[in-house]
Amino acid sequence: MQATASDHIWQTIRTETTKQAQNEPALASFLHATILNHDGLEGALSYHLANKLANPAISALQIREIIEESFTQDASIGEAVRADIQAVFDRDSACDAYSLPFLYFKGFHALQAYRVAHYLWKANRSCLAYFLQSHITLTFGVDIHPAARIGKGIMMDHATGIVIGETTVIEDDVSLMQAVTLGGTGKAANDRHPKVRKGVLVGAGAKILGNIEIGCGAKVGAGSVVLNDVAPHTTVVGVPAKTVGSTDSENPAFDMNHCF
Repeated sequence: MQATASDHIWQTIRTETTKQAQNEPALASFLHATILNHDGLEGALSYHLANKLANPAISALQIREIIEESFTQDASIGEAVRADIQAVFDRDSACDAYSLPFLYFKGFHALQAYRVAHYLWKANRSCLAYFLQSHITLTFGVDIHPAARIGKGIMMDHATGIVIGETTVIEDDVSLMQAVTLGGTGKAANDRHPKVRKGVLVGAGAKILGNIEIGCGAKVGAGSVVLNDVAPHTTVVGVPAKTVGSTDSENPAFDMNHCF
């Protein structure tokens, strides 16, 4: 996909990276190869992810071809990529540039690589999807089943140890902290994983287990174990999690306020 004047995210990344290459000559070659030598965000991202995921079984060139195929065949991936970058920029207090998640944040990298694996899964190429998933886990420390359904505007802050099961659904504009598990209970089959609705904030280390619903705008406290549905705009905390009140925001995922 070629960059256009209306592609604000890509144009901003290029402007930031040009300044970085001038200010830090030691990184100039890396920044040119990763961003400045490319015409569009998709091309740059395919290059960057392919080099991170390359391994003895499959080359960076092969992986890049797979990633570019997914971008070409499913335009919604590019839309989600941009929304995810915007989400990190808006919500992560450590992020003061659009180029940071693109270049360095493994939560963003893992999420975009999952989107490629999900494309493969939907195309009935489950073998390759599983292969990619395994290397995403090894490379980024984030384990997302390729069948999971994840919306756009997602932020995975820090991301280490995040696990997302096969029948999980995550709607748009959700924020997940490190070590979050969206898993099964170990007893059920078929549809057995959580459904996380729009605007939800899930704190670090929280475990949400089973085919339960976390309602729109809910907040799950750090370290909680959630085994039952959570009503919209409700805060739950504890082991097992219990309701402690209403959220003070329509979309806690945007505010990133973990107090309750």
